[in-house]
Amino acid sequence: MKAYLDIIRKILDEGVIKKNRTGIDTVAIAGAMFEHDMEDGFPLLTTKTVPLRLVASELEFFIKGICDKKWLQERDNHIWDEWCTPLKVPYAHDPETKKKMLKERDLGPIYGWQWRHFGAEYIDYKTDYKGKGVDQLKRLVEDLKNNPDSRRMLVLAWNPMDRDKVIPPFCHYGFQVTVINGKLNLLWNQRSVDSVLGLPFNIASYGLLLHLLAKESGLKEGKLVGFLADTHIYVNHLDGIKEQLNREPRPLPKIETNNFKSIFDWKYTDSEIKDYKPYPRIKFEVAI
Repeated sequence: MKAYLDIIRKILDEGVIKKNRTGIDTVAIAGAMFEHDMEDGFPLLTTKTVPLRLVASELEFFIKGICDKKWLQERDNHIWDEWCTPLKVPYAHDPETKKKMLKERDLGPIYGWQWRHFGAEYIDYKTDYKGKGVDQLKRLVEDLKNNPDSRRMLVLAWNPMDRDKVIPPFCHYGFQVTVINGKLNLLWNQRSVDSVLGLPFNIASYGLLLHLLAKESGLKEGKLVGFLADTHIYVNHLDGIKEQLNREPRPLPKIETNNFKSIFDWKYTDSEIKDYKPYPRIKFEVAI
């Protein structure tokens, strides 16, 4: 996608070196915007392989409000393996702490829990939170069906009371849906943007969420927009991303979701990508 590659070029052209909690410097800019029309295809990068299976299973994990990373591991999704709530293991970089974080399965009140139980008191991943807090996602779906012209269809993950209970704390911290001319548009906000590893996943995840919400409401798919704040590239990703920039983008794939009844019953295996012909994967290390 040209919109993504343009953000990468802007960081390389205008970015400055900045330190951060991981100990690996970044090249960063203050602000960027991603915009994509879903009519042009599903926003899955073609200049490297992005596995929809991992994106979709994480999204199902969020929609269900789960905080136990074992749920993901049982579906062969390991993108949350190195993280856990600092309530169980205080965050640090030393090998012993990293080993403890890897072993602990409680992620704390992360994105999906905030979507489904905002304002409830978080205890642990095993607690039944049914009926506790505000189910923002359910409220959004109800508004979409009953009051689609509303400008209040907003879901927040950023809860200041829970900020220090998760690592990292809510990078993509909120999204809004707006319906214009019969099309559902989704706009998300992100405070910190790992543009090489994280952003392609965020784009695909919110693109998939837009797709599912459009099916839920019977609306057409409109624009996907991301408002990005501290937008950066880790310095150990520079060689790989420059290789990616040399690749000519290919046509975007399509997505199909089978046997759809409700977003709350949807499983990641219900959605599949069609005509996806990406370049090979480029290996990038995650900054923990």
